[in-house]
Amino acid sequence: MVADYKNKRKSGYMLSPSILSADFSRLGEELASISAADYVHIDVMDGAFVPNISYGAPVVKGIRPLTEQIFDIHLMIEEPIRYLEDFKNAGADLLCVHSEACRHLDRTITAVHELGCLAGVALNPSTPLDAIKWVLDKVDMVLLMSVNPGFGGQAFIPEVLPKLKELSIMLEERGLADKVDVEVDGGIRLDNVVSVIEAGANVIVAGSAIFGGEASKNVEEFKNIMAGY
Repeated sequence: MVADYKNKRKSGYMLSPSILSADFSRLGEELASISAADYVHIDVMDGAFVPNISYGAPVVKGIRPLTEQIFDIHLMIEEPIRYLEDFKNAGADLLCVHSEACRHLDRTITAVHELGCLAGVALNPSTPLDAIKWVLDKVDMVLLMSVNPGFGGQAFIPEVLPKLKELSIMLEERGLADKVDVEVDGGIRLDNVVSVIEAGANVIVAGSAIFGGEASKNVEEFKNIMAGY
């Protein structure tokens, strides 16, 4: 899947629907409805790092045979290094860990790569970019949260836009703009996705904006907007 990820990256902007907003009682159907998207964004919450619990590796393993899409696993859990192998074995392609949740961030990123997965690092809205500047050359993706993590359906925090622009400049200055994806997650809808793209994101996560209606149609609308950039 790593090769597939890199090929998709060359094609432009990617859409990663978050199944946190899907109907869990019909998850197979929900996955089929987003087959035109690029990735599947899977939010794993432990009730400690964030005030909510979602699902774990067994659910990821259960849905892995249902789609060949890239599994973009967002680990919102304390000390995720303890569970990296479990999620790799369950079918993860990309494992994204939070800087705030890792005692040894560099070691955790190295462990992700040693498992053969792509590595992402995530930052909460109030966490400064300085927290990851020393690992930027070691990651495949940076995820900026545009809501405080833990629950779906929250409103987009507009103050993340200048942070996103600052990250884009930082990557450009370090010669990493073509090597590191920039993903944004939280409150992204059809009416604000353009501002996120223009600020520097190339991977868009959307949850309730996809699954809050006819998912296949919403994916198409997002993809049409993204195709214009």
